[in-house]
Amino acid sequence: MVPDVRHFDPDVAVAQVVPLLWRRGWSRTGMEEIVAATGLSRSSLYATFGSKDELCLSALRRYLADHADPAFRQLETDGRGLPAVAAFFGQLIAVRCSGPRARWGCLATNLQVAAEGTNPGVREVLGEHHQHLVTGLAAALRAAEQGGQLRDDVVIDASAEHLALLAQGVNLRSRAGADPSTLRSAVDAALGVLRHPASPATTWPEASPA
Repeated sequence: MVPDVRHFDPDVAVAQVVPLLWRRGWSRTGMEEIVAATGLSRSSLYATFGSKDELCLSALRRYLADHADPAFRQLETDGRGLPAVAAFFGQLIAVRCSGPRARWGCLATNLQVAAEGTNPGVREVLGEHHQHLVTGLAAALRAAEQGGQLRDDVVIDASAEHLALLAQGVNLRSRAGADPSTLRSAVDAALGVLRHPASPATTWPEASPA
């Protein structure tokens, strides 16, 4: 028997929808697939979430909370400066190019280039997500500045925005099959522009797929 709305945990249902959206995309994920993945009836899902769009928006928030926010908080608090930025990109490249979700890209970036990116609710969530990333990168760059790792003419806020755009590029190019070494070379070039001549070059930390 399919459980009714009173007998399931909405958080569990949302978690089951995340990989569908991530792998297939918002528009290509139909309610039939959501019903099959969650084991719930359409009526239960609609009674709880109101619509497919609201359910998918909840799944996007869950994805960001699980897969993006921890890395952004690490950037904000790491304190090592450029090595923290390199560690962030090293882990990003690792999870995008290897492991069980290799070549899926980033759900947030995927939605930005899809039709759903024009949905006001999606745009608001993605805007907050982008700002969180920029804030984390700016904090890491300020730590780098204090540690004498940056060139004197580096503008922190603009450079953080540039690195955030580079992260989106990594997400897109990895999904298209780019080689990890090519992506690391692009990050090396971006960090090289920022780095003080006396500061050590990037060393790529070991990073395991998450």
